[in-house]
Amino acid sequence: MLYQFYETQRSLMEPFSELAQTASKVFGNPMTLAGQNPFAQRLSASYDLMHRLGKDYEKPEFGLRTIDVDGVEVAIHERVELNKPFCELRRFKRFSDDNATLDKIKGQPAVLIVAPLSGHYATLLRDTVKTMLRDHKVYITDWKNARLIPLSEGEFHLDDYVNYVQEFIRHVQAKYGNCHVMSVCQPTVPVLAAVSLMASRGETTPLTMTMMGGPIDARKSPTAVNNLAMNKSHNWFENNVIYRVPASFPGAGRRVYPGFLQHTGFVAMNPSNHAKSHYDYFKDLIKGDDASTDAHRKFYDEYNAVLDMDADYYLETIRVVFQDFSLVNGSWDVKGVDGEISRVRPEDIETTALMSVEGELDDISGSGQTQAVHEICTGVPAARKTHYEAKGAGHYGIFSGKRWREMVYPQVRSFIRGHHENTAVALADTEQAAPKKVAAKRAPAKK
Repeated sequence: MLYQFYETQRSLMEPFSELAQTASKVFGNPMTLAGQNPFAQRLSASYDLMHRLGKDYEKPEFGLRTIDVDGVEVAIHERVELNKPFCELRRFKRFSDDNATLDKIKGQPAVLIVAPLSGHYATLLRDTVKTMLRDHKVYITDWKNARLIPLSEGEFHLDDYVNYVQEFIRHVQAKYGNCHVMSVCQPTVPVLAAVSLMASRGETTPLTMTMMGGPIDARKSPTAVNNLAMNKSHNWFENNVIYRVPASFPGAGRRVYPGFLQHTGFVAMNPSNHAKSHYDYFKDLIKGDDASTDAHRKFYDEYNAVLDMDADYYLETIRVVFQDFSLVNGSWDVKGVDGEISRVRPEDIETTALMSVEGELDDISGSGQTQAVHEICTGVPAARKTHYEAKGAGHYGIFSGKRWREMVYPQVRSFIRGHHENTAVALADTEQAAPKKVAAKRAPAKK
């Protein structure tokens, strides 16, 4: 009943939120009688804040129209390449009429960014995508809101997530011969599983994997988020945070972990910081500091937009990642699209270079949790492994903002470029010596 109660409350509050927005505009307009009130600016700011605290936040757009590539403005066309029931594979294709720039971007590496399915939309990685587009062909997983997916589409399990990632990797590989994979936070675990299964079957695996701030081994430096998942039983989660989607949505009746509960958890981690941020926004409105108020709106338009997760996927993630530690214990079995069950064996990965990235002040994925990937990927030579800790960066700082752009990204770019160029040279040399043999090796394994 909690979901229904929440939706009823939200529906009742919506007219008041819209009314507050109107009042804010009236008091903020000096041409109106109300706008000439000596307290007009304060009243306008108060109503604006009321509107933003009460409004419903829908999924934002990526909104990437152009990107600067070495001083040349390059157009971006966003399109859906694969449309799955629970996810869209989006591509950000670059266009330019400058021949030199066009030649340059044609030879750049293709990168699949696997976005988290943990409450927020993939647009949370907008800055990640925008920065990566300078030097890479970029694809991203855009996970759908489970409350909008009809029951007729079936259930969604953690195994399905792993299978989706494999399909997306094969799709990009089919276009470019191979690709690079980057996972941010939650997907580090299923991405590693996907590549491990491909390696075990003898398929071509990505040239590189970049793991950023994820719970590969959540036992190391557990955070408040980890402790909640570890200390509550599986039944507790099923009985306390799983609800059915109300009848007003296409996914009516689907069992989900609602986004509003996840958002409440996000805010509860740092309530004083959010309260201060909203108060600062109120003061900036009064002062007329447009730059600061715009920055606040952009952040919270993204932060407050949340999605529901299918219950099966959510509960299985809690069990596999935070309770049984199945990946690091070597006990994780995944059911493929063909119904065959296979053991996840990270030690089978041999040719994929591996990079882990952590933030020094990360309060979601603690120190050492991501770096643990090197301990279980024993088949990857030490020379093809690297770890980077971003000093002074929190969880979001490793993939968004100034620290991401100035500290983390140059490291990631260098890592991808180095292994991309080295592999291209090695393949060229080998193909000249034995073209038939290499062509057979690079062909994807048949199912």
